[in-house]
Amino acid sequence: MKTNRLSTALTQALNKQITLEAVSAQIYLMLACWADEAKMAGVKDFLMKHSHEERIHMAKIIEYVQERGSTVKIEAIGAPGKEPKNVLECFEMVYAQEVKNTDAIYNIVTLAFEEKDWATWNFLQWLVTEQREEEKLALELLDRLKLAGGAKASDIALFEFDKSFKTTSQTVSIADETNPLQ
Repeated sequence: MKTNRLSTALTQALNKQITLEAVSAQIYLMLACWADEAKMAGVKDFLMKHSHEERIHMAKIIEYVQERGSTVKIEAIGAPGKEPKNVLECFEMVYAQEVKNTDAIYNIVTLAFEEKDWATWNFLQWLVTEQREEEKLALELLDRLKLAGGAKASDIALFEFDKSFKTTSQTVSIADETNPLQ
Protein backbone atom coordinates (compact mmCIF):
# COMPACT_ATOMS: atom_id res chain seq x y z
CA MET A 1 0.00 0.00 0.00
CA LYS A 2 1.38 3.39 -1.03
CA THR A 3 1.58 5.73 1.93
CA ASN A 4 3.75 8.50 0.48
CA ARG A 5 1.43 11.20 -0.84
CA LEU A 6 4.18 13.60 -2.00
CA SER A 7 5.91 13.47 -5.35
CA THR A 8 9.67 13.21 -5.48
CA ALA A 9 9.86 16.79 -6.79
CA LEU A 10 7.71 18.18 -3.97
CA THR A 11 9.59 16.17 -1.35
CA GLN A 12 12.88 17.58 -2.64
CA ALA A 13 11.50 21.13 -2.74
CA LEU A 14 10.09 20.89 0.79
CA ASN A 15 13.37 19.45 2.08
CA LYS A 16 15.21 22.32 0.41
CA GLN A 17 12.83 24.75 2.15
CA ILE A 18 13.52 23.07 5.50
CA THR A 19 17.20 23.79 4.95
CA LEU A 20 16.49 27.37 3.89
CA GLU A 21 14.47 27.93 7.08
CA ALA A 22 17.45 26.63 9.08
CA VAL A 23 19.79 28.95 7.19
CA SER A 24 17.46 31.88 7.90
CA ALA A 25 17.33 31.00 11.60
CA GLN A 26 21.13 30.90 11.68
CA ILE A 27 21.43 34.26 9.93
CA TYR A 28 19.00 35.90 12.36
CA LEU A 29 20.83 34.33 15.29
CA MET A 30 24.12 35.79 14.02
CA LEU A 31 22.46 39.18 13.57
CA ALA A 32 21.02 38.98 17.10
CA CYS A 33 24.49 38.36 18.49
CA TRP A 34 25.81 41.28 16.44
CA ALA A 35 23.03 43.50 17.85
CA ASP A 36 23.93 42.43 21.38
CA GLU A 37 27.55 43.44 20.76
CA ALA A 38 26.26 46.77 19.41
CA LYS A 39 24.31 47.26 22.67
CA MET A 40 20.94 47.22 20.86
CA ALA A 41 18.88 45.03 23.21
CA GLY A 42 15.59 45.69 21.42
CA VAL A 43 17.01 44.70 18.04
CA LYS A 44 18.68 41.67 19.61
CA ASP A 45 15.42 40.46 21.18
CA PHE A 46 13.54 40.99 17.91
CA LEU A 47 16.12 39.01 15.94
CA MET A 48 16.25 36.20 18.52
CA LYS A 49 12.47 35.84 18.22
CA HIS A 50 12.78 35.97 14.44
CA SER A 51 15.36 33.17 14.54
CA HIS A 52 13.03 31.08 16.68
CA GLU A 53 10.16 31.74 14.30
CA GLU A 54 12.20 30.38 11.39
CA ARG A 55 12.84 27.19 13.38
CA ILE A 56 9.08 26.91 13.94
CA HIS A 57 8.55 27.17 10.17
CA MET A 58 11.14 24.44 9.71
CA ALA A 59 9.39 22.22 12.27
CA LYS A 60 6.00 22.71 10.63
CA ILE A 61 7.34 21.74 7.21
CA ILE A 62 9.08 18.69 8.71
CA GLU A 63 5.81 17.63 10.36
CA TYR A 64 3.93 18.07 7.09
CA VAL A 65 6.39 16.01 5.05
CA GLN A 66 6.24 13.25 7.66
CA GLU A 67 2.44 13.33 7.86
CA ARG A 68 2.25 12.92 4.09
CA GLY A 69 4.37 9.76 4.39
CA SER A 70 7.52 11.13 2.81
CA THR A 71 11.09 11.35 4.07
CA VAL A 72 12.74 14.39 5.60
CA LYS A 73 16.40 14.93 4.79
CA ILE A 74 18.24 17.28 7.15
CA GLU A 75 21.12 18.95 5.34
CA ALA A 76 24.15 20.67 6.78
CA ILE A 77 24.21 24.45 6.67
CA GLY A 78 27.18 26.74 6.41
CA ALA A 79 28.20 29.72 8.46
CA PRO A 80 25.74 32.61 8.23
CA GLY A 81 28.10 35.01 6.49
CA LYS A 82 29.61 38.33 7.42
CA GLU A 83 28.28 40.59 10.12
CA PRO A 84 26.68 43.89 9.14
CA LYS A 85 28.57 47.14 9.44
CA ASN A 86 25.59 49.00 10.87
CA VAL A 87 21.95 48.53 11.81
CA LEU A 88 20.72 49.58 8.36
CA GLU A 89 22.82 46.85 6.75
CA CYS A 90 21.50 44.44 9.39
CA PHE A 91 17.89 45.02 8.35
CA GLU A 92 18.80 45.04 4.65
CA MET A 93 20.11 41.51 5.30
CA VAL A 94 16.85 40.59 7.03
CA TYR A 95 14.79 41.88 4.10
CA ALA A 96 16.98 40.11 1.53
CA GLN A 97 16.63 36.82 3.41
CA GLU A 98 12.86 37.19 3.62
CA VAL A 99 12.65 37.82 -0.14
CA LYS A 100 14.78 34.72 -0.74
CA ASN A 101 12.41 32.69 1.48
CA THR A 102 9.36 34.09 -0.31
CA ASP A 103 10.74 33.27 -3.76
CA ALA A 104 11.52 29.70 -2.69
CA ILE A 105 8.06 29.23 -1.18
CA TYR A 106 6.38 30.59 -4.32
CA ASN A 107 8.30 28.01 -6.34
CA ILE A 108 6.96 25.21 -4.13
CA VAL A 109 3.42 26.61 -4.31
CA THR A 110 3.70 26.72 -8.11
CA LEU A 111 4.95 23.13 -8.19
CA ALA A 112 2.10 21.95 -5.93
CA PHE A 113 -0.37 23.75 -8.21
CA GLU A 114 1.12 22.22 -11.35
CA GLU A 115 0.99 18.74 -9.78
CA LYS A 116 -2.54 19.38 -8.51
CA ASP A 117 -1.38 18.47 -5.01
CA TRP A 118 -4.06 20.51 -3.31
CA ALA A 119 -3.14 19.34 0.19
CA THR A 120 0.37 20.72 -0.19
CA TRP A 121 -0.87 23.84 -1.95
CA ASN A 122 -3.31 24.43 0.92
CA PHE A 123 -0.69 23.69 3.58
CA LEU A 124 1.66 26.29 2.09
CA GLN A 125 -0.89 29.11 2.21
CA TRP A 126 -0.06 29.86 5.87
CA LEU A 127 3.56 30.30 4.80
CA VAL A 128 2.63 32.57 1.89
CA THR A 129 0.70 34.77 4.33
CA GLU A 130 3.56 34.65 6.82
CA GLN A 131 6.07 35.77 4.19
CA ARG A 132 3.87 38.66 3.10
CA GLU A 133 3.79 39.83 6.73
CA GLU A 134 7.54 39.31 7.18
CA GLU A 135 8.46 41.29 4.08
CA LYS A 136 6.08 44.08 5.10
CA LEU A 137 7.62 44.25 8.58
CA ALA A 138 11.17 44.25 7.22
CA LEU A 139 10.31 47.09 4.84
CA GLU A 140 8.66 49.09 7.63
CA LEU A 141 11.77 48.70 9.77
CA LEU A 142 13.99 49.76 6.88
CA ASP A 143 11.79 52.81 6.31
CA ARG A 144 12.01 53.75 10.01
CA LEU A 145 15.78 53.38 9.90
CA LYS A 146 16.05 55.53 6.80
CA LEU A 147 13.91 58.22 8.47
CA ALA A 148 16.26 58.04 11.46
CA GLY A 149 19.24 58.72 9.21
CA GLY A 150 20.08 55.31 7.78
CA ALA A 151 23.69 54.22 8.14
CA LYS A 152 24.53 57.71 9.45
CA ALA A 153 21.79 57.77 12.11
CA SER A 154 22.75 59.55 15.31
CA ASP A 155 23.18 57.68 18.56
CA ILE A 156 19.93 59.23 19.81
CA ALA A 157 18.05 58.09 16.70
CA LEU A 158 19.47 54.57 17.07
CA PHE A 159 18.55 54.55 20.74
CA GLU A 160 14.95 55.47 19.88
CA PHE A 161 14.85 52.90 17.07
CA ASP A 162 16.11 50.19 19.41
CA LYS A 163 13.65 51.25 22.10
CA SER A 164 10.78 51.06 19.59
CA PHE A 165 11.05 47.27 19.52
CA LYS A 166 9.26 47.17 22.85
CA THR A 167 6.13 48.12 20.89
CA THR A 168 6.86 46.04 17.76
CA SER A 169 4.42 43.18 17.79
CA GLN A 170 5.97 39.78 17.32
CA THR A 171 4.71 36.76 19.12
CA VAL A 172 6.29 33.37 18.78
CA SER A 173 4.44 30.19 19.62
CA ILE A 174 5.56 26.61 19.58
CA ALA A 175 5.14 24.54 16.43
CA ASP A 176 2.23 22.50 17.80
CA GLU A 177 0.24 25.67 18.46
CA THR A 178 0.71 26.88 14.88
CA ASN A 179 0.26 23.59 13.01
CA PRO A 180 -2.79 23.95 10.75
CA LEU A 181 -3.05 20.17 10.46
CA GLN A 182 -3.98 19.65 14.09
